[in-house]
Amino acid sequence: MSSGPASALPAAPQRLPRRQGPAEGLPLHDSALLRRGEAEAARALPPHALMARAGHAVARLGRALAPHARQAWVLAGAGNNGGDGLVAARLLRAAGLPVSVWLAAEPQAGDACWALAQARAAGLAVSAGGPPQPPEGLGPDDLVIDALLGLGLSARRPPEGPVATALAALEGLPAGILAVDLPSGLAADTGSCAGPAVRARWTLSLLGLKPGLWTAAGRDHAGTIWHDDLGVALPATASTPRLLDAPGCAGCWPDRPHTAHKGSQGDLWALGGAAGMSGAIELAARAGLAAGAGRVHVLRLDPTAAPPGHPALMTRAPEALRGEALARATVVAGCGGGAGVGAWLPALIAGAPRLLLDADALNALATDPALAQGLRTRTAPAMLTPHPLEAARLLGCTTEAVQADRLAAARQLAQRYGAMVVLKGSGSVLAAPDGRSAINASGNAALASGGTGDVLAGWIGGLWAQGLDAWDALRLGVWSHGAAADAWQAARGPGQPLDALRLIEALQNLPRG
Repeated sequence: MSSGPASALPAAPQRLPRRQGPAEGLPLHDSALLRRGEAEAARALPPHALMARAGHAVARLGRALAPHARQAWVLAGAGNNGGDGLVAARLLRAAGLPVSVWLAAEPQAGDACWALAQARAAGLAVSAGGPPQPPEGLGPDDLVIDALLGLGLSARRPPEGPVATALAALEGLPAGILAVDLPSGLAADTGSCAGPAVRARWTLSLLGLKPGLWTAAGRDHAGTIWHDDLGVALPATASTPRLLDAPGCAGCWPDRPHTAHKGSQGDLWALGGAAGMSGAIELAARAGLAAGAGRVHVLRLDPTAAPPGHPALMTRAPEALRGEALARATVVAGCGGGAGVGAWLPALIAGAPRLLLDADALNALATDPALAQGLRTRTAPAMLTPHPLEAARLLGCTTEAVQADRLAAARQLAQRYGAMVVLKGSGSVLAAPDGRSAINASGNAALASGGTGDVLAGWIGGLWAQGLDAWDALRLGVWSHGAAADAWQAARGPGQPLDALRLIEALQNLPRG
């Protein structure tokens, strides 16, 4: 498709989360597959058609997002991302919006050369060379388009030269920035930044969605994410990461028939709460109760601790979890467990049909090869819920290495320990030993308070106890935990922290189904 009237354009980009998707969630494509898909589509379409579609999508979305803009400033690189920006600049100018363009370098070949020639032929003023200068009078209603790098960034090398100068010029601008495909400086596959990166108000992801938009630094840099597939269907397999969002999780809630009773809704046993840390295991137990587990038992490692503050929670000695009780239990172990929790793990790993290890149970696992071997050889499903530091201990690496490629770290953990994993953090990453993986789209910084991780462990355990498949329990638990924080923030505005007890209330108030 070449440029033409608006009626000939592809469908408008979609804001995410978007329409009902497949049950497993929308696919997230890595940069290697995206480059192959782009090359194949370009060969199958008329010359320059794919770039024309991309430019149309950018121009249409930019006009919709900044309807009162008096001018637009486009910063373009020398590659295809810059070509997309040049097409968009030409179309915005044709629609009557004053546009100025700064070009980092002259393109040398391909569609980007065509886009530049078309822009100049249309009378668009393009400034090439020299430091970028924002146009005079650029205001908050105006539009800035970042078309500098896109996929053309090495995850290990920071932007340099004119592009680095342009990134500095974009800092602190009053106008909203629309990033084309990716905020420049953000790595598509990991969400890491090797140097400075654009903080966009919006990002239009072209062809496929990129994992890096959703995890690590991605959420802070991408702003609101939109997607346009440009009419190209990219392949996805069972091992393609998926986006964990509302459409993909809506069908996972456990059934609760009219004939349900506490004995039919599963038994959750929460083991932890060493001296001085009894609150952690109570938060996990309360969350499991709120999730709908029929009976919740608290196994405190500190025998002198006061009884739980919730009357529906039952206190037991750790020795009670054996025999028939263990054979039917869902166990959450480790919250506030201290060093003593490790002594209880061999029996749990050997006998619990459903086992979730968190916090100090993970630290014990990281330091005891026998526990790790037992976990790898068990046939029943297990879950690990580490934050980045715990993940680093489990992998024998640094926290920085984990955060540099969160998806790879979660997958490595799942393979090494034979367990399902959620690597917590911005854009929590899920991975299973069979190769499935997902990145969570819900959640925000309101969860950055003590005890919210204990709530997550108990909440997942409570869902799992009711008979859900392990993967469904994990992804529903992670997504709904974030969704509760999103609902809290929507009601109160950003910046309001969400403490653990109010998080449990927010989880109870989420609509199910």
